[in-house]
Amino acid sequence: MQASELTALTSQVLWASFVVSLVFGLIAQRTHFCTMGAISDVVNMGDWTRMRQWALAVGVAMIGFASMVYAGWIDPAKSVYASSRWLWLSGLVGGALFGFGMVLASGCGSKTLLRIGSGNLKSVVVFVVMGVAAFATLKGITAILRVETVERISLEFASGTTLPNWVASIWGLNAAAAGLVLALLMGGGLIVWAMLGKEFRQFDNLLAGFGIGAVVLGMWWISGKLGYVAEHPETLQEVFLATNTGRMEALTFTAPMAYTLDWVMFFSDKSKVLTFAVVSVFGVVAGSNLYALSTRSFRWEGFGSTEDLANHLSGAVLMGVGGVTAMGCTVGQGLSGLSTLSATSFMAVAGIMAGAVAAFKYQMWRLERLV
Repeated sequence: MQASELTALTSQVLWASFVVSLVFGLIAQRTHFCTMGAISDVVNMGDWTRMRQWALAVGVAMIGFASMVYAGWIDPAKSVYASSRWLWLSGLVGGALFGFGMVLASGCGSKTLLRIGSGNLKSVVVFVVMGVAAFATLKGITAILRVETVERISLEFASGTTLPNWVASIWGLNAAAAGLVLALLMGGGLIVWAMLGKEFRQFDNLLAGFGIGAVVLGMWWISGKLGYVAEHPETLQEVFLATNTGRMEALTFTAPMAYTLDWVMFFSDKSKVLTFAVVSVFGVVAGSNLYALSTRSFRWEGFGSTEDLANHLSGAVLMGVGGVTAMGCTVGQGLSGLSTLSATSFMAVAGIMAGAVAAFKYQMWRLERLV
């Protein structure tokens, strides 16, 4: 492959990730797809509709990812979620911090971007603070804390830390086949459970589940198939174009917020280039903004009180630190990570849900004290 061809392919990867993430913004804004909202609906109202949206999206993503692996389109061992270390405590603790924080900040990373697109100035503040906290946890002061505490506690698995790896090593099966069977069982179970809700079977709910699931798969294909080059013309090594990690990436928003701030602040530095992650951040905001403007739902919104500001600042810090520690957010681990059947992703999602429930209980306690 010539250098000019590589440049053209990189541009295709960036444009494709922008378009697909824009579609995510459009769908999520229209259907109110939100993991925090789903947990809130269950805890506060006993309404499982948005949880079924999430389950449907996860099920579609699981089956789709396993199918692409089985077809040989992508290699799961080269994804950002592939590792020989099961960082179960990082996932659990980081997820709990993120889950608690997203309730205080009125939404997770993806919801923050959606709110920015619809005119919420509070979310602009959350974005900046969350991005700084995430960058500090990637490379700064809280990174040292992360590495010296929760990351020291892990389990080593020579076969890898995904459920297909474990099943394949125990039963002597092909990992791709094991992954497809597990995805059909687990993902299919989630889809069936979601569709069993009689009132759930409406257009917006189906759009949320199938649409968001398809978006996750689209991002995997862009990064792992379209953007994969077996031999870079300069290094002669394989490369995943336009990635921050050098591995196959998917839709996630905590670390990408940090990368976006880094790109904006050091824009004149030629080493700072647009990446798959940065473009996806812009795409979600653009999709949300397009929907808000087209439906005339765009509204400027600011902080209502000092306590409101304090809650959002605290939540943003917790999400930035927790999201990086857990190696993903409600989308990064809750959709993209779970689609790979990563054991760490299951721990992170459990932590996120526990943290969110605790935060809702805390808010109820606060309200009762004020009465």
